[in-house]
Amino acid sequence: MQFSGRRKKLVGSSQNDLYEHCLQFYGQPPLENISLTEFETFAVERLKLLKTVENLGVSCVKNSEQYIKKLDAEILSLNFPLKAELGEQKVQGGISEYEKRRKDHISHFILRLAYCQTEDLRRWFIQQEMDLFRYRFNDLHSKHKTDFLHKNNLKYETVSAEEKKNLQDKLIASSYGLSGTKVEEHDVYKVPFQDALDLVRTRKVYLLAGNAYIPHHEIVTIVLNDFRTRLSKALAMTARSLPAVHSDERLQPLLSHLSHAYVGQDYSIQKNIGKISLEQIDALSGKSFPLCMRHLHKALRENHHLRHGGRMQYGLFLKGIGLTLEQALQFWRSEFVKGKVDADKFDKAYAYSVRHMFGKEGKRTDYTPYSCMKVILSNPPSQGDYHGCPFRHSDPELLKQKLQNYKVSPSGINQILELVKGMHYQLACQKYFELTHNVEDAGFSLNHPNQYFTESQKLLSGGRDIKKEVDTSQRSQENPASVTRPSQANSKQAREEMGDLDSFFQDE
Repeated sequence: MQFSGRRKKLVGSSQNDLYEHCLQFYGQPPLENISLTEFETFAVERLKLLKTVENLGVSCVKNSEQYIKKLDAEILSLNFPLKAELGEQKVQGGISEYEKRRKDHISHFILRLAYCQTEDLRRWFIQQEMDLFRYRFNDLHSKHKTDFLHKNNLKYETVSAEEKKNLQDKLIASSYGLSGTKVEEHDVYKVPFQDALDLVRTRKVYLLAGNAYIPHHEIVTIVLNDFRTRLSKALAMTARSLPAVHSDERLQPLLSHLSHAYVGQDYSIQKNIGKISLEQIDALSGKSFPLCMRHLHKALRENHHLRHGGRMQYGLFLKGIGLTLEQALQFWRSEFVKGKVDADKFDKAYAYSVRHMFGKEGKRTDYTPYSCMKVILSNPPSQGDYHGCPFRHSDPELLKQKLQNYKVSPSGINQILELVKGMHYQLACQKYFELTHNVEDAGFSLNHPNQYFTESQKLLSGGRDIKKEVDTSQRSQENPASVTRPSQANSKQAREEMGDLDSFFQDE
């Protein structure tokens, strides 16, 4: 595919001209042709990086040793640029520094297309890109920071050594964390005060003759404001161009999928079938089910019925943890007949949909359990529904009561509600996992209800795999082929499958 315009401009440029610096404002869109496979791979891997940035931003203190170590490892493992200069790093494993910068550039623009569609998506994308930009900018040497400013026409003058010496006492008195040694060793920038209003308002800089004197460690605030403004405008412009993009039948399903893509391991593999009994489900729901599934199980037991959204979400989850088709039919039938549905009506109105879910009817497709992103972003619950994400869709007071009923401590509830307030719903669920399992750190980034169950069982068994599904999912995680990298055809097929499955659950 071609991003835009003519390619000759790109061809006529050398690698050094294109990606001279390892960091950029993404002002110029890519102009080259790339394959759909590369398009998808770049998009999914950047999405993985941004989700890591989000998780670390809440679970670790920013710029702490743990934060730096984990983020560096993720950037390097996904082959994104960190801080090397273009000519400094030789090709390693077939990936040159130029290719990393090319990937960084193209993948950013792909996700712009996917995340410009709603205000919530734009807000999330801007925040994660800003955090990633801040980290990479702070990691640059002083010379590279200055080069970046000049390359992007940010005309911030570096204060001379003589002027720094004359103003040293005033700079130290007005700037937090600045000492005489730091003033001498590091750059100080002279910036028009109107470009540094955040720093002026918080009294972090020295003002003289209409200029703010910005210490080296604070210049990132100015640069970030510029980056945010540019990116926000660019997303608004991209959103206006979406109708033209969506007219391309190759891209429309892929971009729609990316905005709520799941990039973890695949829980549709049926190797785990038959490893739990129906008698275990009540006990497992209390100790190893995520809150969304615990809520659905409780509603089913109390009402002896779930509407189609709840049956889909809970039924696929149960399939993923090991229920066989026969067990599933017995489970749903035994519960529904306790309510207003007799056995004959169940067999006529509901049994087909259960068999369809297991790939025994219709297209005979192996349907995939819902990921956290699908639960959060798709099909919000209405009156009488119990599906969805409790952290996303419940009123905060009702969520608080629910957590109190499940014996979560008051301080723990406050931590969860703070995460919910910040719209970190998966991290709130991860905190719920830590609080209910009495661990300081879950040791994983939660992306899937079935992942929650697997990690819970692993922890409760002392690290021993008491159920086969833990072992098989681990092997799936170790196998790169099992990581979800949806091709355009596959992602389109997945949406058709779920739409087809929806049609069998429309009865109430």
